[in-house]
Amino acid sequence: MLIELADLLFKGMLIGVIVSAPMGPVGVLCVQRTLNKGRWFGFVTGIGAALSDLFYAILTASALGVVVDFLNEGSNMLIMQLLGSIMLFLFGLYTFRSNPQKNIRPASPTKGTLAHNFVTAFFVTLSNPLIIFLFLGLFARFTFVRPFQPVAMDCVGYAGIVLGALVWWFGLTYFINKVRNRFDQRGIWIINRVIGVVVMVAAVIGLIMSITGKSLY
Repeated sequence: MLIELADLLFKGMLIGVIVSAPMGPVGVLCVQRTLNKGRWFGFVTGIGAALSDLFYAILTASALGVVVDFLNEGSNMLIMQLLGSIMLFLFGLYTFRSNPQKNIRPASPTKGTLAHNFVTAFFVTLSNPLIIFLFLGLFARFTFVRPFQPVAMDCVGYAGIVLGALVWWFGLTYFINKVRNRFDQRGIWIINRVIGVVVMVAAVIGLIMSITGKSLY
């Protein structure tokens, strides 16, 4: 049981990092606030995004729970894993090709409160329901939702998603704060390119493993 919980926690953390890492609107907003307002304003922006992601993660898992009988079939699970790998690859390709500069907004003249920065990031992330499709692909790829899974394991998995996201935002704001004098728009573009390549490679490896009947995760 402990091994299964640790495995689910690890998978949840991976999902949390993958969902948070691309420099979309919230990622760019986090970087901007870290540079213009300070590290902790950037970090609370990430916290708001993480909790919004948690909402969509629970919503996605609930939808998958409806097709639990379908997932219980081994061949169907393989199909879901293959589709998940393909969706993950397309997401990586989109991240690689995307231009984060279009998400850059004029800097606010006032810092605002930490609570205000948290709330705005939460609703900016919440305004993008398409993230559900990313969660579908990730849940299928990592076999995150299983038939008859105990509630305790679900809670551990969701906690892993939040923890992974917070680790990413904490690390990102720490890095940006350290190199703030040398970090510019090109830095955001490079981060997106690296993340896109990593995600695509992971998706291809996962696809090969599924086809050959092996498991990497």
